[in-house]
Order: sequence, then C-alpha cells, then structure tokens
Amino acid sequence: MSAQPLAGKVALVTGGARGLGAATAQALAEQGAQVAFTFVSPESVSKAAAVLASIERHGVRGLSIQADQADAGTAPQVIAAIIERFGRLDIVVNNASIDRFGSAHDSERDEAAFDHYWAVANTGFRAIVRAASRVMGDGGRFVFVGSNLGVRPGAPGISDMASIKAAIDGYARGAARDLAERGITVNVVHAGFMETDLNAHMRDAIAPLLQGLCIKRYGRLEEVIAPILFLASPAASYITGTIIDADGGYNA
Repeated sequence: MSAQPLAGKVALVTGGARGLGAATAQALAEQGAQVAFTFVSPESVSKAAAVLASIERHGVRGLSIQADQADAGTAPQVIAAIIERFGRLDIVVNNASIDRFGSAHDSERDEAAFDHYWAVANTGFRAIVRAASRVMGDGGRFVFVGSNLGVRPGAPGISDMASIKAAIDGYARGAARDLAERGITVNVVHAGFMETDLNAHMRDAIAPLLQGLCIKRYGRLEEVIAPILFLASPAASYITGTIIDADGGYNA
C-alpha cells in the first residue's frame, strides 16, 4: 500500500481545532489528503492556526473554517468554501460534538443546553452530510465519530448523551443505504474515552466507566484515529453501514 493512500483526496474534519479532530486532520494530511477543518470558538483561532500549519507541513494544502455546527444553515457555506478552495470533496469525518450528561428524571434539566447539544451533534451533523453529499464524487467516504454509550449507557445519568449517540448510529445506517448507489460509504467509529480538553470537566464521572472496560485505561488518540483512517481509505470500499468500536472493549 502507498505511504500516502489519500494523495489527491480532499477531506473535511468537523471540530478540527483540538483533541481527536485536530489529530485526525493532521493524520489525514500525513497520508496525502488536502484537509479542511471547522472550528467554532473565537478562543480557538490560535489553535486552528497551529493545526493549519501542521497540516501544511506535510506538503498539502489546508483550510480552516470558523463555523458553528449548531446552526445548520452554515453547512452549505462550509462545503462551498471547500469547493472554492480545492474543487472537490472526497472524505468527511463528522467529529464535531459537545458532551452533556443528563438524567431522565432530572427535575432541573437545562432544556436549552440539551437543545444546543442536539443542534450540534444531530441537526448540524446531518446538515453537513446533506450539503457534502451533493458535491462528493462517486466513491466518497463519510466517517462519523460516535460512542458505544448509545448502545449501552453503562451508568445512570447518561440518558441524554445516549440518545444523541444512538441517533448517530441510526443515521449512518440509513445514509449508507441512501448513498450506496454512488459508491459512497458511511461508517461509524465508536470512540472510547480519551483524555482531551473537551472532557476535562467530566473526568470524575468517566472514571467509574473505565473500570467496565476490558482495557482499563483511557484510549490514545492514535488508537481511535487508526480505524478512521482505514474507513476513509480506498481499502474500505466494501464496508458501509458498519460500526467499529475503538473503545477498549466497552461492550465485551
């Protein structure tokens, strides 16, 4: 296999200024893809600049786009910017999300906060797929970053998050059917618990869940990126509607 199996491809990583998204954007560039990524927060401008520089150090072109995935109306603008810059789009890694725990019987549930979570990780998530699929060529790749919490919450207080993660899996299976005639694949990687700045405020809540894993530790970024890269590659052309668990054996 070529050392750069994605040479000539153009990829989008949503939520690419930090954590798993940033590392994925850099890994795609290392494999030869030109990479665009989105970020939302003005506070992330410097981080986005650093990620962009790291992408371009691999000898490929990059593009950072500030866009709020909670606003589904920005999705066509994001895709249009990529087409203007690169002329094509082959790979979408739908990674942007936020995490919010919530109990089914919580009398003080923050409905506005959950609605925002749903907008980012469901409505805006799907808007990216709709906009991208209109311009993606035959044989394109969608990879969704999800979680096994949607299959088995594993602890109380995760029902809100579980509903979002389950929706991602269901949407991937449906989209896989819809796009198969064009050779476009749609798959999910269930990312395990990783130590990133996104979940720093939830470490105490996550700690008991680590004890339910076969491999009782946080996952490393590269351990989750590996299946993402595989599913984005030409080698995965006959795999669609599938979920790969990169989570330390959470369901075993």
